Amino acid sequence: MPARRKLTTFNRGRAIAWLHDGVSKCEVARQLGVSHSVIVRLNQRFQTTNNVEERPRLGRPKKTTHREDRFIQRQALQHRATTCKVIRGQLREATNINVCERTIGNRLHDARLRSRRPAVRPLLTQAHHRAPLAWSRRHLRWTRRDWAQVLFSDESRFNLYHSDGRRKVWRREGERYEDDTVHERVAFGGGCHGLGGLQPSSTQPPVPCGWESHWSTLQGQNSRPYCLADPAADWPKRCVSG
Repeated sequence: MPARRKLTTFNRGRAIAWLHDGVSKCEVARQLGVSHSVIVRLNQRFQTTNNVEERPRLGRPKKTTHREDRFIQRQALQHRATTCKVIRGQLREATNINVCERTIGNRLHDARLRSRRPAVRPLLTQAHHRAPLAWSRRHLRWTRRDWAQVLFSDESRFNLYHSDGRRKVWRREGERYEDDTVHERVAFGGGCHGLGGLQPSSTQPPVPCGWESHWSTLQGQNSRPYCLADPAADWPKRCVSG
């Protein structure tokens, strides 16, 4: 069972203020990320003591201070793909305090940071953003006959023996597509490549043109690679570069 998230003194005061303004206990609990019972007990205690300060507790105190907790959180925010093991070493080097990796994870969870798989997007430069618009303008007045001479091709990469591995990043709720929490990758940056093509005016199915080991890199605008499925398939007269 995961540890319950504790409310700070500031958030306890916010909860009481919201309740006095007529906000429901369920809505207050949702806004603060705690259970409904936490808000109920907080309100009952405030009605009895007129105080929201945390009462003295028995048991072992935390091994890290608020300053050290902020250090842990800052390391995760500056290096989203870091691990608890790395942060533990950085904390020990900076403060000479030795804690376990689970403690590091608990401090990050207290800050609502969770380890999640990053969203993936292509690695795009400003030139990549400008290219589609320029390409569209160049072919704006093309007719159906022009497009009938074009072969639309695509390629895919397949890992034959192993995966690319799994990465995780530390992020809060709503940060899935932040720049420092996504993984940018270059398409077809290794592995086994396959190429296929489809011509709009043709009634034939898509033609797989070959594997990387069977054909050399296409050079020029009218090169013709070795076609595996149908060597007699008509190659288009025109090649449109992106």
